[in-house]
Amino acid sequence: MAPPSATTPESGTNGSYPSTNVPLEPGLSKSQARGQMAKFPGPPTFTDKYEERDYLKGRLAAAFRIFGKYGFDEGVAGHITLRDPVDPTTFWVNPWGVAFSMIKRSDLIQVDHSGKIIDGGNVRLLNTAAFMIHGAVHEARPDVICAAHSHSIYGRSFCTLGRKLDIITQDSCAFHDDHVLYSRFNGIVLADKEGKEIAHALGDKKAALLQNHGLLTVGGTVEAAVFWFMSLEKCCHAQLMADAAAGGRGYESIKIDDEDAAFTCKTIGTPLAGWFSAKPMFDVIERECGADYLQ
Repeated sequence: MAPPSATTPESGTNGSYPSTNVPLEPGLSKSQARGQMAKFPGPPTFTDKYEERDYLKGRLAAAFRIFGKYGFDEGVAGHITLRDPVDPTTFWVNPWGVAFSMIKRSDLIQVDHSGKIIDGGNVRLLNTAAFMIHGAVHEARPDVICAAHSHSIYGRSFCTLGRKLDIITQDSCAFHDDHVLYSRFNGIVLADKEGKEIAHALGDKKAALLQNHGLLTVGGTVEAAVFWFMSLEKCCHAQLMADAAAGGRGYESIKIDDEDAAFTCKTIGTPLAGWFSAKPMFDVIERECGADYLQ
């Protein structure tokens, strides 16, 4: 069952509709909640699109350093893309063959809608799969600023099961009714058709489990897309362990009911929650790398 404050009828109603004005914490008044939300941080805004591009490319470079730190690289596989704020029909991506842990802002390459590299660093090699998947996602989803995909170990392991994630932990509630299973595998994504099929399967969700392949997450900020990927990877890890432990005892893991999962998702599964949850990781990588990734 959802918390009592989520189902208490508003005064003046017939009692059949739950309140839509719920304090963030028990005992917190609505005016106090509004005051705290007004102070809550959010992504920076820009009036100059070129300044915004420069800033976001720095965040993308930091995202690759984070992926490298957590071992999300597998040879030359994996990619994160950023929609260009100056020309939104193009995106920035990592050059193929450059280690995630070494990527700098100046290394990133800009790709147009046809897959042509139009700007970027010295290494101008484009992973075809990166263009086919991300190009289709960016085209289908104007709201997506960043998309992330790699062959992380727990994500790709879970994707062999051909099933969606069970909602068994608080963290997994962020993906309640907000992730899909793409249940086909046709080898490396080199065809425009499959990229479009993946984008179609993703729909308006924040994440996709690509069967026999790996995870794909998207967001309205670089930070959100990266955090959703990190969190989904950990949720896959948690479920693999929970299923193994429960199965060994002849049990099943306990699922969170839909009402509670949906209620929790409204707190931890929002775009702002994704952005804010990633902030500590980006702060740490900045401290560890210094200004190197911004070169």
